[in-house]
Amino acid sequence: MKEQLKLRTKVFAHNCVKLTESMPNTYLSNHIKGQLIRCSTSVAANYRATCLAQSKPSFVAKISVVIEEADESNFWLEFALDENLISKEKVLPLMKESSELTAIFISSRKTASRKTQ
Repeated sequence: MKEQLKLRTKVFAHNCVKLTESMPNTYLSNHIKGQLIRCSTSVAANYRATCLAQSKPSFVAKISVVIEEADESNFWLEFALDENLISKEKVLPLMKESSELTAIFISSRKTASRKTQ
């Protein structure tokens, strides 16, 4: 499962980066592109760090960062859609994936938190 999620988060980051390449070159769009690239790649990078956590409290702290970044990715995808910077067809699958990843990581955090009590 860990290796599958490493790959899944990396693919999510790649797909978000590819999505930004089809967005217009405006001030707002460039801001959103930068934010989306930052947080979506952070999901993948920080999940890898989570896999190396040396304790349950460390895991919980690191997975919390992944949750925040996955949710923020969803925000920027939604915001780009709201601003008509990208088509619904292109953005909805990524919004679905960011929501699913967020739910998976929240579930992992709950399980780990129960085990540390």
